[in-house]
Amino acid sequence: MPMQSSELEPRLFLPSDIDAALELNNANAPAVGEIDRATLEFLIEHSLYSFAIGTETLHAFCITFASGAPYTSVNYQWFSRKYSDFVYLDRIVVSEKMRNQSLGAKLYAAVEQRMLKDRCAPLLTCEVNLNPPNLGSIRFHNRIGFREVGQQDSKPGLTVSLLAKELS
Repeated sequence: MPMQSSELEPRLFLPSDIDAALELNNANAPAVGEIDRATLEFLIEHSLYSFAIGTETLHAFCITFASGAPYTSVNYQWFSRKYSDFVYLDRIVVSEKMRNQSLGAKLYAAVEQRMLKDRCAPLLTCEVNLNPPNLGSIRFHNRIGFREVGQQDSKPGLTVSLLAKELS
């Protein structure tokens, strides 16, 4: 049976998504950091916007934070030192079988549309791994209008490109 179009559109993340999101997140380590349930619940609770795609099966999700959130990620802290008003996209995860179907782009578009609607910040920020390189993510972010604003070693053996996109 083909998927209904609404099955592949972003919606607000629901408490019932936690278990599937945790499984999806940890299946995608090291591209995204592995976390436990309590950490994921903390992230969702303190997020500005969290979106998901999929109803029967969770295909993708993303979590964002506003400036001033109680979040200790070294990359979020880097943006906090550099900018006073921004939205940080902490993690975006798409299931392997649903890659190359524009779900990541749909999640980014949902975040950007909500930011513009709410007039919450002029800048959407995130990071991409340079070492080890995540070439697909680097190409994707370049294609949708992000530019590098810095680099840092997030932890031993992990260097990231810090990216920002101005919304108007």
